[in-house]
Amino acid sequence: MPIGVIIFEFDPLLRLTGGIVVRWQTAALVVIVATGLIVAGLSARRNGLRADDLLFIAVATVPGAVIGGRLGYVLLHLDYYRVHLEAIPDPGQGSLELALAVVGGLLSGAYVAVLLGAPVDRWLRTVTLPLLFVLGAGKLAMLLEGAGQGQPADLPWATAYLGPGPWASLGSDVPSHPSQAYEGIAILLVLAFITVALAVDAIGGRDGRLFLGAFGTVAVIRAIAALTWRDPAVVAGLNGGTLIAAAVAIGCAVAWVATARQRDRSPARAGETHDVTWADPETRPRF
Repeated sequence: MPIGVIIFEFDPLLRLTGGIVVRWQTAALVVIVATGLIVAGLSARRNGLRADDLLFIAVATVPGAVIGGRLGYVLLHLDYYRVHLEAIPDPGQGSLELALAVVGGLLSGAYVAVLLGAPVDRWLRTVTLPLLFVLGAGKLAMLLEGAGQGQPADLPWATAYLGPGPWASLGSDVPSHPSQAYEGIAILLVLAFITVALAVDAIGGRDGRLFLGAFGTVAVIRAIAALTWRDPAVVAGLNGGTLIAAAVAIGCAVAWVATARQRDRSPARAGETHDVTWADPETRPRF
């Protein structure tokens, strides 16, 4: 084993009283998602958005995220699913792919936001920072069960998991690229940069360009990190994860340009004000 390898040797299972066993990663994800929702709700009220809409929008993102994430996972393992079509809708087999899960959740959440009469562009801006936190911290939480390990590597920062586990990556004791850490740390750095930029009013506007730019950057990060994954090459030496993330990044860039042009043609009304009160059920738009 190369000198300087980062070795993890702990019990990835949280054992509670009453014989209840939960993975540390699962417990961490619950805290991370709850924190993201709380921050999004507080930010919504501060920015003049109906905070109760967040509950509807958050729930609405789930089916889109599941469908998009499953589609992405099928694309990553297309050779298998071509033969086992019956396994595609099976929730007990395989997993979800992150990039298309976010895209799917965005589409279904935006659809319900439109039904509610909520301003989608301002909601996108509001949830940008909470989403970056959830994505970045969520990737780092994968370290708690050895998930997301990359290709074997002889590097000082390569990681290996010893002990009985159970660990989520095959060959967990083999020093490998900490691909999950690459992605998580880079996303949190983007979060820090945008937070500072917003604090000094370096980023203005209430449209969705902040979200598109941030998520497009996350997609680029994922495309680069995926180069260290253990997945086989699909096209031009690139694996499916890199190709999907690159496609999402391109889509965000196109949407950013389209949004900018539309904004130039339809400038915001001067003196626009926003109602920060909770919605009256009698006046809420019908579904």
